[in-house]
Amino acid sequence: MTHHSADERREQLVEATIRVMIRDGVGKATTRAIVAEAGLPLGAFHYCFRSKRELLHGVIERIMLRALAFPLVPTAADASPHELIRATLHGYWDRVRERPDEHQLTYELTQYALREPGLADVARRQYQHYLQVNIDYLQSVARLAGIRWTTEIPALARYGLDLLDGLTLHWLIDRDDARALAALDMYATHLATLAVPCPDGVSEPAPAVPER
Repeated sequence: MTHHSADERREQLVEATIRVMIRDGVGKATTRAIVAEAGLPLGAFHYCFRSKRELLHGVIERIMLRALAFPLVPTAADASPHELIRATLHGYWDRVRERPDEHQLTYELTQYALREPGLADVARRQYQHYLQVNIDYLQSVARLAGIRWTTEIPALARYGLDLLDGLTLHWLIDRDDARALAALDMYATHLATLAVPCPDGVSEPAPAVPER
């Protein structure tokens, strides 16, 4: 009989939970359904997680790492800030199109967490993470392009998060690739207008999102 560590079993249960939620919905992801999907005994769940709330944190953290990421797509050495921004946003969008079911699940998880007593902090942590990812993205672009942003980075990050969140949800509804990319390119063009060259080529750091 193969022995699996607690970390390996947690990994199995998180991935099984994602599959069950995508297939059947968040509300039907019972403990029994999850362990059955993972091919594990019921006791494995209680061995790995203190509560379903803890499992949900793990599920959201796993999906967040895959769902909201801005891969730094290689660009020409002389690429303009606009070209760099556009390339990284297209890299993000490629990931949206690769995992539409998981992106749809993120919205369902958010609503579920807001409705369930004691789980609102799961949704708050989810969007705090998204905001920090956007801050990190803007800082990376500024550093690579040798520019600084003409508006406060936290506000600009929230603007970008809200725009991409709405754009993603709209695409999940209508799957109109052409219009989604047109809107994404408009955002890239607008974002580039908020950047100016740094005299020394070094961008200023932004504060991290405070924990609540």
